[in-house]
Amino acid sequence: MPAPRRLSRQGRTVIIALGAVAFMTGLSWASVPLYRIFCQVTGYQGTTQRGLAAPGSVHRRIRVDFDANVSSRLAWTFKPENPHETVDIGARDMVFFTATNNAKVPITGTATFNVTPDQAGRYFTKIQCFCFTQQTLQPGETARMPVIFFVDPKILDDPDARDIETITLSYTFYPVDSGKKAG
Repeated sequence: MPAPRRLSRQGRTVIIALGAVAFMTGLSWASVPLYRIFCQVTGYQGTTQRGLAAPGSVHRRIRVDFDANVSSRLAWTFKPENPHETVDIGARDMVFFTATNNAKVPITGTATFNVTPDQAGRYFTKIQCFCFTQQTLQPGETARMPVIFFVDPKILDDPDARDIETITLSYTFYPVDSGKKAG
């Protein structure tokens, strides 16, 4: 039985290079979901958390400011009903935003969000939010959109976050079909 042939140095280099290309392709394909998971776990750059229920008030309060923006490509008016609230840390709270379609055609929008300061993101938990799904408004329609949330009491144990006095929850609505101006 003849001895197995060994790959030449060039052959090994080609195989290693192809393997590296395959690895990098897979890594680039997975980078967006991995980054999203990383942000949700760490609260990086103000990414909020999702939850099912609030733990209950710890009898400390914090101010939450609400910011609403609309892409120039979306013919909507969008604003919070109240620009700020002072809420009990740990308690479930609900606020409303209103959006009006100012166009003569139905438009579907989607909202992106973040929390500032960034270190507060990991403690700001949404139970229900219009930002979890796309929103379609008919011409001239105004919709009232709730956000149910709580500020996790663990914020009080974090040396980088426990002195935060104000959290800002900010949304920006974009048209779902971003290739053209909506409306």
